[in-house]
Amino acid sequence: MSSLWVGTSWKMNKTLAEGREWSRGLRDHLGGGAPAGVQPFVIPSFTATTAVAEELGEGSPVLLGVQNAHWEDAGAWTGEVSVPQAKDAGARIVEIGHSERREHFGETVETTRLKVAAALRHGLTPLLCIGESAEVKDAGGSSAFILDQARGALEGLSAEELSRVVIAYEPIWAIGETGRPATVEELIEPFEALGAEYTGTVTGLLYGGSVNLDNAAGLLGIPHVTGLFVGRTAWELEGYLELLRLAEAHAAG
Repeated sequence: MSSLWVGTSWKMNKTLAEGREWSRGLRDHLGGGAPAGVQPFVIPSFTATTAVAEELGEGSPVLLGVQNAHWEDAGAWTGEVSVPQAKDAGARIVEIGHSERREHFGETVETTRLKVAAALRHGLTPLLCIGESAEVKDAGGSSAFILDQARGALEGLSAEELSRVVIAYEPIWAIGETGRPATVEELIEPFEALGAEYTGTVTGLLYGGSVNLDNAAGLLGIPHVTGLFVGRTAWELEGYLELLRLAEAHAAG
C-alpha cells in the first residue's frame, strides 16, 4: 500500500508567529521522520510559506504547499503568485480548484487545467480539488459532476504526468463552518466512480469535508480513499498529530 496522505490547509488563518509555533511543534514531534505509511503535508497562507519552510527544516518529511498559483511563469498579473515563486518559497504542492476559488474567484475547469500543467511543468504536485453542491447531490448527479471536473482539469496529461497528481474530493455541502459531515455510505458511490477512473493512475485520492477525530478512521476505511485533506480539526497541532496517529494505525492494518 502506498502512503496515506494526511494534510491541512490553513486557508486565511494564522499569523506568522502562530504558523511558526505549529510548524515547530510538528517538526519536534516527528523528529525528522514521517509516521510509517503516512505522507504529511501542510498548506499555509502565502505569507507564512517561507516561515513554515524554515521551521520544518531542510529535508523535512512534511510536504509544503500553497493554496493557489497562476498558470503563467511570470508577468503582469497583479496580486497573483506563480508556480516558480511558490517553488522558490519552499512549496512542493499546489492546491488547485478549491470550491471557494471556483465560487468566489472565477476558477473554471479551463483554468484548473492550465494550473495543473504549470505545477507539473515545474516539478510540483498538483492537488486538484473537486466537489459538487447539495443541489447536484440531491439530483443524483454527484459522480458525473466530479468526474467532469477531474477529466477537464487532467485532460491531455501523459501517464507519467497523471501519476504525479493528487485528487481531493471535497463535496461543497460537507465543507466549511456550515458543512454537514458526510456519512461513509454517502461517499461510497463517488469514490467508486473516482476509483474506477483513477486508482493506480494518480498518486492519491483524498477525502476532505468536515473531517474530525471521530470520523477520520471510518473515512480512511472507504474503498479507494488514500488520505484526508483536513480543515479546522488540524489547525490545532494536537488535532493534526492525532490524525497522523490514526492514519499510521490504519496503514499498519
